[in-house]
Amino acid sequence: EKVKKGITPESIIKSARMAKQAGMDTTQFIILGLGGKQLSKLHAIETAKVLNEINPDYIRLLTIGVKPGTGLDSQIAKGEFILPSETHMISEQRLLLEHLENITSHYANHHSVDLLLEVRGSLPTDKDRMLTILDRFLFLSEADKINFILGRRLGYYRRLSDIKNELQYGIVEKQAQKIRRTNSDSFEQVFHDLRRQVI
Repeated sequence: EKVKKGITPESIIKSARMAKQAGMDTTQFIILGLGGKQLSKLHAIETAKVLNEINPDYIRLLTIGVKPGTGLDSQIAKGEFILPSETHMISEQRLLLEHLENITSHYANHHSVDLLLEVRGSLPTDKDRMLTILDRFLFLSEADKINFILGRRLGYYRRLSDIKNELQYGIVEKQAQKIRRTNSDSFEQVFHDLRRQVI
């Protein structure tokens, strides 16, 4: 309700089925974090239900970034909408992917705004591999998560395995230390500011 899409799950399913019957390829774009922190779990599970009904040809993920001056930006300023953290959105994506069943879609993180671009593949064949990538991130230490997210947002990293590059890791860590000295609670705001520069 906070994000007025103007459509319902039922209308999405109906339209997608009509497109398929007409011989058209169907693509469903999913915005991670759109349910806010409060509705993250519900957003993931209900979205998966719709996708399971449709079995679209392509599923494309995008990570939320809120442009200044928009209605959602105003809701954030008033505390009516709480943006999930980067880690929370990866957990949301894992829950979504886990609940995708009996479909043959091509699934992919789609845009440079997405944290883990290597999460892409065909369902159901590549589902376990993609879940493993998400879990690898979720199992990182807090310090390594911050380093990877910041490095990814600043363009030092492309893939999760890039944090094994000690030189790059050290460069990013220096940037992280600057933020910690200013305000260690500001990382998520920094991450969001960097995300919305690329949307």
